[in-house]
Amino acid sequence: MIRFRLKELIAEKGFQEGRRVTIDEVAKETGVHRTTPSKIANQKGYKTNTEVLDKLCAYFGVEIGQVAEYLEDERR
Repeated sequence: MIRFRLKELIAEKGFQEGRRVTIDEVAKETGVHRTTPSKIANQKGYKTNTEVLDKLCAYFGVEIGQVAEYLEDERR
């Protein structure tokens, strides 16, 4: 399963910049619809596309492995 680390990235950016970073700000700055980062952050198993992932990587200045990680399926 793919797990997105968007909440952690938002918290880290806010800490580094000494301010509150919101999902609305992420959406506005990346040009994606506001519901997309919200679903990425809050919906387990949400599927998105590489264009959105590319925009998130650029916004946070990170590699793809810092936006998403692979977790073994516990049911296997």
